[in-house]
Amino acid sequence: MRQNPFGATGHHVSVIGQGTWYIDHGDRAAAVKALQAGLDAGMSHIDTAEMYGDAEPVVAEAIAGRRDEVFLVSKVLPSNASRKGTVAACERSLRRLNTDRLDCYLLHWRGQVPLAETVAAFEELKSAGKIASWGVSNFDADDLNELLRVAGKGAIACNQVLYHLQERAIEHRVIPWCEQHGVAVVAYSPFGHNDFPSPRSPGGQLMAQIAAAHGASARQVALAFLIRQAAVFTIPKASSAAHAADNAAAGDLVLSEADIGKLDKAFPRGREPSSLPML
Repeated sequence: MRQNPFGATGHHVSVIGQGTWYIDHGDRAAAVKALQAGLDAGMSHIDTAEMYGDAEPVVAEAIAGRRDEVFLVSKVLPSNASRKGTVAACERSLRRLNTDRLDCYLLHWRGQVPLAETVAAFEELKSAGKIASWGVSNFDADDLNELLRVAGKGAIACNQVLYHLQERAIEHRVIPWCEQHGVAVVAYSPFGHNDFPSPRSPGGQLMAQIAAAHGASARQVALAFLIRQAAVFTIPKASSAAHAADNAAAGDLVLSEADIGKLDKAFPRGREPSSLPML
């Protein structure tokens, strides 16, 4: 599994990680096995959140005895993002995850609490050794500029944002901003939200052709397109060990410039929207 520098954290992190949104809605044993299979395949980056119901306890079960293998990320809800609230939310997540530290802790999206207050809480948690780094999710370029003024250079580890072949809005300003400022981009919902291109559609047929040429799957092609830039990581969810192994194999798939050009044409990024899409 290819690993790239994760922003300014000093860590190298697997370019394909593991998401856990809705992972608690199915068979728990299968979910645990999928996460463990992902770890076995090198997908050491596991992302979760306090909002994801019982996902954190599922992750805790999956990483038991393997904590040092994992780059573990969780998130605080905006409604909990006051200085005291952030610290308390982090401590609750640590208990649910059965660990003493997070490798990165994110503000899930921007809310009403001033950024300076949340950043102060993040820095307090860093000083206490409860988190190693912090970042944000669903921030557009204007939000990131404001955050940079509050936090200073080198403080923001990552920005986790919606990104898949049919939703490329972050390519306009967010990815360039993050590349310029040494911030990792983490793509969530990399297969879309129940709208992965149909095999019968022109785009789906193109993906199948590219996949066949590489001895890969269409989903691996979709992931490889997203991580073609070194600053970008992605966190697909897997519901089974086989699905996790398929996701992991995308970490070593390198598309040609011709492949990328064809996909770019088939799935145009379109105009920059007035607000950043999110789920």
